[in-house]
Amino acid sequence: MRILICMSALVLAGCGPSPSAEKVAKQEAAPATAPVKDHTSMMPAVGLTGATVVRDHILGQEKLPGGTLGNYETHGKKYQLFIIDTADNQSAAFLLLDAKSALRSPEYISHMGGYFGSDGNRPIYVFAKLHYLAGVAGLSREDADPIARVLAVRLR
Repeated sequence: MRILICMSALVLAGCGPSPSAEKVAKQEAAPATAPVKDHTSMMPAVGLTGATVVRDHILGQEKLPGGTLGNYETHGKKYQLFIIDTADNQSAAFLLLDAKSALRSPEYISHMGGYFGSDGNRPIYVFAKLHYLAGVAGLSREDADPIARVLAVRLR
């Protein structure tokens, strides 16, 4: 009889909501995307005309998440710098491959471990460093390279 009462108590105790159901409910209530970090302070100041935090699809690229986008004008040339903060180095590397696949005629840049190509009429220079994906949009490879190097140094 005692065994029957104990078994009945165990069965009744297990009738509540399962932990997995509670987790699912919390996940459904959580926002779909994490907030995008503002890395305006990492943008070089020279030529900066403004910076914004883009919630999703930076540079209008469907494969890219949100990030910080800086608008620049120097020597009569307008361009943009971008920084995307990822979870870790591996995520940044995979995101670089996504960015490469969105470029037309991507060229590998060995000294930066990145790519240069275009998305329509706009040239894009993109690279990964640490847990960041970053780059320059709107300049030729020759003009973008020294700017990308300055940006790379600022990524910590």
